Amino acid sequence: MATEFYLPDIGEGLTEVVVLSWYVEVGDSVGLDDVLVQVETDKAVVDIPSPVAGVVLFHGAEPDTELEVGKLLAVVGDPGETWTPAAKPEPQAPVATPAAPIVGTLSDDAELIQAAPRLLPADRKLAADLGVDLTSISPTGPGGRITESDIRAAAHTVGDSRPTERVRMSATRRAIADNLAKSWREIPHVTTYGEADTTAVLAERAATGKPPLEAIFIRRLIPVLQAFPAFNASLDGHDLVLRKYFDVGVAVDAPDGLMVAVVRDADQLTAEALGQRITELAAAVRSRKAAADEMRGQTFTLSNIGAVGGRFGTPIVPYGTTAILSVGRGDPQPAVIDGQLGIRSSFPLSLSYDHRAIDGSTGRAFLAAVIEAIEAP
Repeated sequence: MATEFYLPDIGEGLTEVVVLSWYVEVGDSVGLDDVLVQVETDKAVVDIPSPVAGVVLFHGAEPDTELEVGKLLAVVGDPGETWTPAAKPEPQAPVATPAAPIVGTLSDDAELIQAAPRLLPADRKLAADLGVDLTSISPTGPGGRITESDIRAAAHTVGDSRPTERVRMSATRRAIADNLAKSWREIPHVTTYGEADTTAVLAERAATGKPPLEAIFIRRLIPVLQAFPAFNASLDGHDLVLRKYFDVGVAVDAPDGLMVAVVRDADQLTAEALGQRITELAAAVRSRKAAADEMRGQTFTLSNIGAVGGRFGTPIVPYGTTAILSVGRGDPQPAVIDGQLGIRSSFPLSLSYDHRAIDGSTGRAFLAAVIEAIEAP
């Protein structure tokens, strides 16, 4: 008997996946819990096993195409069995009702008026500003709606005859874009800056076997977060939820974009254990093997942009948190030391926070405490 297997929600809030490859072709046998298909979610590449043993009768999507959660993923049946989708009922003809009288008649040569294309008012204005003919666009939005991307693509076609290439963003890149846009849209950001001498941190790193710098920063940040609980919190309506645990997110430069790996209960780990955990998580993220739970739910985020050559920046607060600290590359810089001009290596610090929960004076006080903790012997 054929078993219809519908795409499950394999991650919290997942709405769709991209099918990457099928391990078992239609007509081939598959065992119970054998890997059936590989898909890409917004954060990871996942192998989905077969729920039953049998012969694959149907693939719900071709490779490199999207499939929504709840849609038919595959059909597995008995050897020799055939399967066809259930026929959809024919639409019923509308019941005739007496027509209301109208004024005038339609002549045989009357012109058919096309229905107006579906789009938002702002997009309609954009099309007018760019000189785009809406009737020439093939909509890609839900329900046949013309999107902003459709209009801009048409504008490029009309106004620019030079070669271009359109590359669809991966599911991961689209998720990053959506999350960043949501944070930027809903969180009133404030970014404040400072610098911290590198001497103490680099000496500690050399003395402890050169663990990831993030491990040393986290160890020094935990007491500061304990002293300033609003920075280890989230907003729920008009309530500020102060978290009494410290799951610190660490930004990882992965092939598909900047991802965040979460070190659970970072305050309970030794420096050595922190370094090992960060190394493991970073490797898992870059190889797309990290579990979904290892990439969400941070209470505070640390981004070491110095690892990729960055200095100051304007980091975006991850949604569901109130702050993020970016640490830049510690290059030698001119500085006044004991009243004399000299050279000092310092970490550029960029702290962004949610202004709804944290005032500017508190933000400066927190950053001053961070600098003191980084510079402490």
